Amino acid sequence: MRHVISVLVDNEAGVLSRVAGLFSGRGFNIESLSVAPTLNPEKSKMVITTRGNNELIEQIIKQLNKLINVIKVVHYKGKEFVEREMILVKVNAREDSRAEILRIVDIFRAKVVDVSPKSYTLELTGDRDKLEGFIDLLAPMGIVDFVRTGAVVIEREQKKRRL
Repeated sequence: MRHVISVLVDNEAGVLSRVAGLFSGRGFNIESLSVAPTLNPEKSKMVITTRGNNELIEQIIKQLNKLINVIKVVHYKGKEFVEREMILVKVNAREDSRAEILRIVDIFRAKVVDVSPKSYTLELTGDRDKLEGFIDLLAPMGIVDFVRTGAVVIEREQKKRRL
């Protein structure tokens, strides 16, 4: 099962290593990791995605909460949240495929961020399914290079029920 966890930490050297060590020490692979300072530059927020069984994830969360530099841990299991990733894709742009690439860019609301005689570099932000669909359509044209950020998430506000 896929798990998304955010960890608010002190923005200090070694904190990332200790957090990652909890995962590797229990045999969990971190699928994606995104870390950046918050509005308070003394704090950082990590967003970690991983796969594993619920019992071991709960143990990791308990251990994370025990770390001195960890302020807050949120496991997004059962919560409504918005999740986004960004990719940059450099794709072959031969004369016969340029129009098709631009159609795909338009359909996915991506951006062309660099153009050369042989390639386009494209940027797309969205959920995992959208990014995968974009990559699948571009693959036949020849992906030259590819880079992807980790997931970033934010919890949705609770909607009030009207009676």
